[in-house]
Amino acid sequence: MRSRALTTFAALAGTSVLVLAGCGGEPAKAPAADIAAAPEFSGTLSILTKFAGEPLSSYFEDVAAEYQRLHPGVKVELIQETDQSIKDKTKTLTASDALPDVYFTWTGNWAENFVRGGRAADLTEVIGPDTPWGKTFGKAALSAFAYDGKYYGIPLYNNGKFMGYNKAAFEAAGVKVPTSFEELLASCAPLRKAGYEPITFGNKDGWPALHYLQQLFAYTVPSATLQADFSPKTATLDHPGYVTALKQFKTLVDQCTDTREGTNGVLYSSAQEKFLNGKAAMYYQEILEFANVTDERELKPENFGIFPLPVPQGAAGDPEAIEGAPEGYLINARSPRVALAVDFMKFATGAENAKTLSAAPYGQPSTVIGAVTAETSGKAVFEGIEMVNQASQLAIWLDTVTVPEVADAWLAGGEALISGGSTPEKVLESVRQASASAK
Repeated sequence: MRSRALTTFAALAGTSVLVLAGCGGEPAKAPAADIAAAPEFSGTLSILTKFAGEPLSSYFEDVAAEYQRLHPGVKVELIQETDQSIKDKTKTLTASDALPDVYFTWTGNWAENFVRGGRAADLTEVIGPDTPWGKTFGKAALSAFAYDGKYYGIPLYNNGKFMGYNKAAFEAAGVKVPTSFEELLASCAPLRKAGYEPITFGNKDGWPALHYLQQLFAYTVPSATLQADFSPKTATLDHPGYVTALKQFKTLVDQCTDTREGTNGVLYSSAQEKFLNGKAAMYYQEILEFANVTDERELKPENFGIFPLPVPQGAAGDPEAIEGAPEGYLINARSPRVALAVDFMKFATGAENAKTLSAAPYGQPSTVIGAVTAETSGKAVFEGIEMVNQASQLAIWLDTVTVPEVADAWLAGGEALISGGSTPEKVLESVRQASASAK
């Protein structure tokens, strides 16, 4: 679950200063590295992960132990950090020019800082979509780490956003799974009449609203326009689809959520509990949250279903896009062990290790095609990952795909729109101003 938006960007702002070595934000040139060379199986390979703590820590420990068994001349040095501590650790290592050979990254602006700073090796030759290794990954996951047509990241596990629904609630209300955004809105009244909160929603941290907005933006704004608008250098933010999506979101909040509680004051986890306790019919959630549905809750696994947020009628964007983002790893362009790092990551993302990562106790759905199955990961996770893998593209989280100043403007705007303190037009104007000042 992505409750890290504000803290991520506080750290990211500092990281971008440290990483960008070129004047005026121009890409810094990295030393040439032969990523396709045959690796020398000797020396120490350092890896910075985000898998500290149980049950995740043993995954890389086991992979490293097996790799060392296969290559006795190699020692794998693991630096395991948590979701929070890795931000400070990455900043410190970047500032001291001591990034390890392989290091964790988020997508969007975070990864792009390292690419522009010349710290990430261009892996296109070995992981591009037409290469043997690249073909093992879902296309959308691979593209999430592409910049200017080049591929830099190794996607390890995937995530996407879907509307979870209670099949029993839908049956009680006599409604079917909606196939359009308009049908979704229309389903809320009968669900409420049947005794359920139609959509449970908690926006106390601000970012949950942005998840709705980013999926709607992907539907209502042409992809090329949307991508250009994420960068202050090319942004205009004048496409009418933005206002349309903001209005659609406001309508959903007013018609389908419990506005009496004031969603800006409700925790995301509290909304989740309402859904799991059988009091709400729907809850917009990430694949990584699906495992919370167990036989011990009021909502039983057999009554849990998912569907993408439906596409509004007449939308001008990409109806096949799904919001989400993989998390993965970059290879230090300045490392003398680039070829060895590539070989290790090929091993870590091989079929068997990918299946292990996707199954219990880790439960991190691999980006490797075929690694996630209904038997090892659960029916809903399997369905979600299949849809993510088949998506035309991933609409990366709105609070990480753009620069911090613009992300903050979207956060404030979403909260103001929900409370009635602002209009869609005013929200968009505030984001334009933030984008202009960030150029």
